[in-house]
Amino acid sequence: MSNEPGVDKTHLQATKEEDGHSDDEPSFPVQKEETVDEDFDFEKMLDPEAEYVDLEHCRIGTISGLERLKVVQELCLRNNLLRKLEGLDCLAPTLTKLDLYDNRLKKIENLDALELLESLDLSFNLFRKIEGIGNLSKIKKLFLLANKFTKIENVGHLTNLTMLELGDNRIRAIENLDTLPNLEELYLGKNKITKMSNLDNLTNLKILALMTNRITKIEGLESLVNLEELYLSHNGIEALEGLEKNTKLQTLDIAGNKIKRIENIGHLKELEEFWANDNQIDQWNDVKELEKCSKLETVYLERNPLQTSASTQYRRRLMAMLPKLKQIDATYTSVAAARESV
Repeated sequence: MSNEPGVDKTHLQATKEEDGHSDDEPSFPVQKEETVDEDFDFEKMLDPEAEYVDLEHCRIGTISGLERLKVVQELCLRNNLLRKLEGLDCLAPTLTKLDLYDNRLKKIENLDALELLESLDLSFNLFRKIEGIGNLSKIKKLFLLANKFTKIENVGHLTNLTMLELGDNRIRAIENLDTLPNLEELYLGKNKITKMSNLDNLTNLKILALMTNRITKIEGLESLVNLEELYLSHNGIEALEGLEKNTKLQTLDIAGNKIKRIENIGHLKELEEFWANDNQIDQWNDVKELEKCSKLETVYLERNPLQTSASTQYRRRLMAMLPKLKQIDATYTSVAAARESV
């Protein structure tokens, strides 16, 4: 269950639509300008036998001295001041996970030798083009959140990819993903996408996040028969439709749209979470559609006319129609409390 109509995952967070920064500045808030620690000593900090190395927030400005690491599998360089990707080739024989989240990097480069990488996080940097990952065919998880990408490109060869995070960029179209049959999670929230398209080949997709875009119609999901979570909040969607084949859906988020009717979802027998707050739903009869969803536990309908016009009766009436609910909006029900006490 969820305490709020959102997902507790960093790759689903939202930032401003237009960043207002120059091209050389990050699109995310920076509290103060830090300076590079010129006295940072890699030789003293690094254990040659370490399999996991954490150098987060060390004010590192240049990658060097990593030759000491003979068996390292995971390297974390989060929250530093790196401006150039370099000095990593020496880790090629063992490195499987590289985290460069929140630096000042502008170009994806010098990664060709890291052929064993399975997880790469380049989020919160200044990249403008997806490039330089041609040799990383073993990558399973790729995080590119909060950069300045305008196009999905140069990822089609990553056939082992199971998770792709491209939220909070400037992408206008879903494209160039046709050759990723193993993709299970696709995060494209907080972009400028206008149409749900080019998803047909992603038949193993379980999570699709497209919140805070410019989508007006739910479509293009016919082939996603394994989809379990769909996030479409804060778009311009006017009708609940296009979900006929998505019978495995467990979470459906259509909050903050222009939807007037609860319809076309009664066949979703696995649905547990339905988030539809901040829409234009005004008919109590529409709630009967949710009665068909036998596993439904959480419903968000606040700030719809249905709730605002009868706020004192809203919860009682909803529980009368859906007596198995454990949570209504951000509040747990007596059903949830009773089950916890058992």
